[in-house]
Amino acid sequence: MTRTLTLNVKAKLVPNDKGDNEHAPDFRVQAAGFDIGAAWKKVSKAERPYVSVTLDDPSFPATVYARLIEEEDGTHTLIWSRSKPQAA
Repeated sequence: MTRTLTLNVKAKLVPNDKGDNEHAPDFRVQAAGFDIGAAWKKVSKAERPYVSVTLDDPSFPATVYARLIEEEDGTHTLIWSRSKPQAA
């Protein structure tokens, strides 16, 4: 469930068939059957796995860049910003 002051939708990560493209996203992000983003499996410098998420929709004022992190209790936290992340 993605919930903000103006958004309340159920979103899901759908595995993406990457084929031969190693840069293709690992997941497509869907809400109400529509693609609203993409996500890639990554590992932080601290060796902690996370999912890098990009969300975009015509109703958004700007693209949302986020990290989906699994917490110790099995829940997930989405940490986001509006600015584009700098290259690593």
